[in-house]
Parts: sequence; structure tokens; C-alpha cells
Amino acid sequence: MMQPQILLLKEGTDTSQGKPQLISNINACQSVVDAVRTTLGPRGMDKLIVANTGKATISNDGATILKLLDIVHPAAKTLVDIARSQDAEVGDGTTSVVLLAGEFLKQIKPYIEEGVHSRVIIRAVRKSHQLCLEKIQELAVKINKSNAADFRSLLEKCATTAMSSKLINLQRDFFSKMVVDAVLLLDELLPLNMIGIKMVQGGALEESLLVAGVAFKKTFSYAGFEMQPKIYKNCKIALLNIELELKAERDNAEVRVDNVKEYQKIVDAEWNILYQKLQKIYESGANVVLSKLPIGDVATQYFADRDMFCAGRVQEDDLKRTLKACGGAVLTTVNDLDDSVLGKCDLFEERQIGGDRYNFFKGCPNAKTCTLILRGGSEQFLEETERSLHDAIMIVRRTIKNDAVVAGGGAIEMELSKILRDYSRTIAGKEQLLIGAIAKALEIIPRQLCDNAGFDATNILNKLRQKHAQGNCWYGVDITKEDISDNFEACIWEPAVVKVNALTAATEATCLILSVDETIKNQKSEGAPQMGGRGMGRPM
Repeated sequence: MMQPQILLLKEGTDTSQGKPQLISNINACQSVVDAVRTTLGPRGMDKLIVANTGKATISNDGATILKLLDIVHPAAKTLVDIARSQDAEVGDGTTSVVLLAGEFLKQIKPYIEEGVHSRVIIRAVRKSHQLCLEKIQELAVKINKSNAADFRSLLEKCATTAMSSKLINLQRDFFSKMVVDAVLLLDELLPLNMIGIKMVQGGALEESLLVAGVAFKKTFSYAGFEMQPKIYKNCKIALLNIELELKAERDNAEVRVDNVKEYQKIVDAEWNILYQKLQKIYESGANVVLSKLPIGDVATQYFADRDMFCAGRVQEDDLKRTLKACGGAVLTTVNDLDDSVLGKCDLFEERQIGGDRYNFFKGCPNAKTCTLILRGGSEQFLEETERSLHDAIMIVRRTIKNDAVVAGGGAIEMELSKILRDYSRTIAGKEQLLIGAIAKALEIIPRQLCDNAGFDATNILNKLRQKHAQGNCWYGVDITKEDISDNFEACIWEPAVVKVNALTAATEATCLILSVDETIKNQKSEGAPQMGGRGMGRPM
């Protein structure tokens, strides 16, 4: 007797399970890795990505590239997520984390094909991860913070290492000093939003400057602006959220009059309200008036006659940073304007930078904020410079908070690989092979550094294995000499937290992909066609 067929899922639902499905997920992750593989290291190549809007982005930052690639494969999206989390948490090592996860899967793939159970593999991966973290804690060099000069030079070295793989690697010494200065200007919480980055096209990269305080581009202004002074010493700043224009008083009002005199009274009253506001601002003693809302031509000329500077339509984040640096408060009325709510700074000036004018506030009493003004040729180049500096700033912040460093350039990965290989020989069973496979996977970082620089990877890796077996734990790839060297001596330093985070994220992603044994894709429901051209609630 035939059994009746049981229909559980909607027709057209795609289900795949078992080994082939897991292998296909691993292959999808390999494709993602291949997209960013060549961007690793100082000799890494850049990617040119054109969005559907036609905007071109040139970058070699793993997280940026993966963000711009519109990846739809559900398993491959895991790698995009770990790159993003690495970017948000540490700022650097985004390409490394994707490479490591991809290589773990690649080395494990033969064992899955031979029928080793996923749970056995996951247990071995987690054991390897634990051993690696213990070794990093043991090897990491703690830095003495008491000597300010030494600590500063350490921060600069970490920033230099972070920038060595970016487009701006030739100017890395110039920018590393700038980045460290910028981070040290912040308060102990090191808030990232208190470092403003402004980009001005034109000029050379070396013309970039750091302002200890606030700088922002001059806003749109009306006639009479040129009469205002452009420099003040010991100035007082009024921060407003008020529209100082005539039309502001006229909105949403309906007045009925029966003769011309009445109308004239209304017009006069409108002008008087505006003049009263301006008079109160003038009497408060403020020299500089910044408002989030527009400041009209009448107000601009009124301030110019009284030797005051004004700027309307100031962006909110610039206004917030000015508030943080100069003190005071942002007011929505002019009635309470007095000395206690005005910001103060030693010097205000307006300067020409490239084709734009910038307003500078220097010598701020609460200056826990700073602004980087970047110069450069093309827009894409400036954007990539900003991304590179963001990575370096994040690294310096992390180094200040977690003061342990390890050597970069593939040195720590080779040492971890050696530890796992040694450990695998002391245990029996399948785990021995699996931990050996993870040990081999860790070598992808130095191998890829060599491949991207055009070196003979096999030769260099053999030299590295020999050095690490002899107990030289900081030997890594030396890109400049096409050889190996002690990267700790060469000051190629990275915060230990970068490596810890990368290994943890790569392990999590590997275990997540290995633990999936079935993929069910629901068919997109075919909804009724949309009715066009009618507003809400209107009858057809």
C-alpha cells in the first residue's frame, strides 16, 4: 500500500541539507575571502567598487569593501558581520579576520568530506582558540605607562603599523604623530565623535593639520558678512537654536486690516521683534554668534555694524563640538542670555584653506575635542585617507585602554601555529589532525603577506618555521628586505586586543557555519500587484 505524500512546506521552497549543503556554504565563504585576500598588508592592492548610484570607492579596508559588496548568500554574510564587528570594536584587522575564518573552513573542508562529524570539529576549533588566547596573554608585552615619552612612542608605532597597509603609508610618520596628538587631546573616555575630520580638496597630504579645538567650514552668509571682523582674542560665543530672519515671525499668521496704517503697524512690530532679539544678543557681550538655524541679511548687517561675527545653519555635530570645547549652552530663546551661558575661547579666526574658508576656535578652556583637516587631490583619495585615519585612531584608543602589544607582520600567527602543532602531537584521535589543520590555517597571514608582495611564500615560511622552532617568537615577514626579521625589534607592533578579537570572531564564525546542517529558503510570496496613483484612504 502506497503512503500518501506529506506536503510540509510551501511548494517551491528550496531545502538542502547534509554534507553537500555544508560544503556549498564553505565554498561561498571562500569566494568572499578571495574578494579581500589581496588587500592584506603593506603591499596589498586596492579595490575599486562602483555602487549602483555610480559612486566609485577606492579602498583596501576589508570592512569597507565587504560593506559595499551586496552579498546575498546567508552563510557568506557571516563573514561580512565579523568584519564589521572587528571594525567597530578594534578598528583594524578587518581583512585578517575574514582571511582567518575562510582559511579555517578551507583546511577543515577535507575532514568534512571524509565524514568527520561537525561537533568533533567544533570542539577542536574551540580548543585551539583557547590555547591561542592563553599564549597571546603569555607573550604580549605590557607597556609601562608611567614614562610619558615611551608610552607616546609606543602609540605612534602602533598607529604607524595600522597605516602601513593603507594608501597613506608613505606619510605614515607624519600622520601617526597627528593621530596620537588627536587622541591624547580627548578626555579619559576617549569619545570618537569628539574628533572631527574635515576634508578639503587641493594641496598635498602634508598640508593636513590638527586643530586643538574646533574648526568647521564657513556656512552660507548674506550681504554684509564681509564687514564683520574675522579674528577675535578672548572672545565670547553665543550658541543659539533661533532663526534670526524676518520671515520667521510671519509664518502661519493671518491678519485682517482695513487701512494702510494698521498694516504698517504690523510690519513695524515684526521689525521691532527682530531688533529686540538682536539687541539682547548684542547686550549679552557675545562676539561670535553661531546658530543652527538661518541668520538673515538684516541680522548679518546689524552684527557687522557692531563688530560681531555670525554664522547661521551650522551643522549640529559642529555646534555640539563647539559647545563641548568652549562651554556655555545652546539656547532656544534670547531672554536668558548672560555671561554664564556664553562659550569662551582664546582665539577665534577665519582662515582660507584651499578653496574654502574655515572658522577656527582655538585655546578652548574645556578643549576635550579636536579637528583634523585633511588635504589631498581627489575626493576618493581623501575618503580613503579618512578611513585609514579612523583605523589608526581606533588602534591608538585601544592601545591606551589595553596596554599590551604583540609583534605584527605574521609573527604572532607563526608562533601560535607552532604552539598548536606541538600540542597536536601530544594528543591522540581525530583532534590531533584537526588542531594540526588549524595550525596550518594560521599560517595564511604570513603566506598572504608574501604573496601580495610578490615574494616566494614557501621559502619565507620555511625560514620562519625554523626561527620559531629555535624559540625566536617575534620573527615575522620583512616586506622591505624580502626576508624575515625580528618584528618586535623593528617596531612593527599591534595591540594584543586586535589579535584576540580577530581570532575570537573567526572562531565564532567558523563554528557557526559548521553547526548549520540544513538551509531552508522560503519562496518569495507573490503578493497582489500594487494599485497605483491613489493617496491613502481615497476611494477608487
